[in-house]
Amino acid sequence: MTLRPSLALALFAAGCVSFESRPISPATTARDFDGRTLADSGLRAFLASHGATAKRWDLDELTLATLYFQPDLEVARARHEAAAAAVGTAGERPNPTLSWSPAYNATSTGVTPWIMGFSLDVPIETGGKRGWRQAQARQKSEAARMRVAAEAWQVRSRVRAALVALESARLLDAAVREQESVQAETVRLLDLERGAGAISPLEVTRARVALDNARLSHADAQAAMTDARHQLATAIGIPEHALAAVDVRFARFERAPAVPTRAARRQAAQNRPDLLAALADYAASESALALTVAKQYPDIHLSPGFTLDQNENKWALPGLTFEMPLLNQHRGAIREAEAQRKESAATFIAQQAKVIGEVDRAVASYLAAMTKLQLVNELRAKLERQTVSVKAQLDAGNVAKIELVTAQLELTTNRLARIDALTKIQQALGRLEDAMQSPAQLPESAWAAKK
Repeated sequence: MTLRPSLALALFAAGCVSFESRPISPATTARDFDGRTLADSGLRAFLASHGATAKRWDLDELTLATLYFQPDLEVARARHEAAAAAVGTAGERPNPTLSWSPAYNATSTGVTPWIMGFSLDVPIETGGKRGWRQAQARQKSEAARMRVAAEAWQVRSRVRAALVALESARLLDAAVREQESVQAETVRLLDLERGAGAISPLEVTRARVALDNARLSHADAQAAMTDARHQLATAIGIPEHALAAVDVRFARFERAPAVPTRAARRQAAQNRPDLLAALADYAASESALALTVAKQYPDIHLSPGFTLDQNENKWALPGLTFEMPLLNQHRGAIREAEAQRKESAATFIAQQAKVIGEVDRAVASYLAAMTKLQLVNELRAKLERQTVSVKAQLDAGNVAKIELVTAQLELTTNRLARIDALTKIQQALGRLEDAMQSPAQLPESAWAAKK
């Protein structure tokens, strides 16, 4: 008999979870971050599991690297794990309670003066509260899962924007170097004409100023390339030096696909992860309201007991205890839950309207950029024909070489305008993709993966 309580306590202790401390060292985490590289073996395995390799680093490969490394995504994943764990908590039934109330009879004679009282409280939930609690937890977990997808799209968006900036700066660097070379030839030829007295020194000065501006533009392009690489490294979640020996490209820079406006609006309004998260929040608020309404039905508590009263065994039949809704019937909590459901519905509708507006603005911006590119291409065709004509006249001895260099300079200026138009197209296309946030392009096995 004396071993039974000890055995019960031992079994109870064996079922408990022990605490495990996991301290965080800022120095260690900083060192780990600084050691990140695109040659990481875990990253290569992650790429291979999604049909990619580390032989090239374009948008798709860098997106996978971002989904592997990005700390912001890990935060969203951890929140989803917590919400998913709450589903199990919501399904747990309340534990019974055992009470022990010893007493001592100071006037007792001839028998033991001790009175040992034991009582058991067995709670029974009513009104389907457990089911509504589980439904609310599942819906919150789904909202957290959708926010992981939304965060995955945001990190992809930052990678795409950095890649566009890097490719634009790279092309601008090449274009301004060409412009600088042509402008230097212009200055040389004008110097010869000034020496022959054919032109005024002012024209040479203007050409030199243009050459200085070209050199400044070259320096700006170099700085833009450096800044874009830093942006890209930050977007991926790696130190900038990890990109030093890596050749990254954005092969889609000159692609301008047609935009199905209606399909884009429908995709955004019905399937954006953040909208689906807001919809799950609304469903959770409905379950919360149903749970609050169910609380009007009081839970039942059964209370059997036993008392050893001075060597006499006394059993108490199961008593019945429940809340008496005399002072309130949970009306205030119900009104509060109804207001929260109304707020969740308004939040979803407002967010959906905002998303549709984002799609419309992105489409308008994209079409305007396409129109500008078309005009730039038409002008380029004219300038190319003009350059060919001037070269033919130069070969025939009808014009001076400065005429050909001037025509080439106009072509380089057009090239800069074309790069600017392509950049605006890609920026507008990025905004449109952000407005749609199509999760089909980011499989769940990638954004929900745990390393």
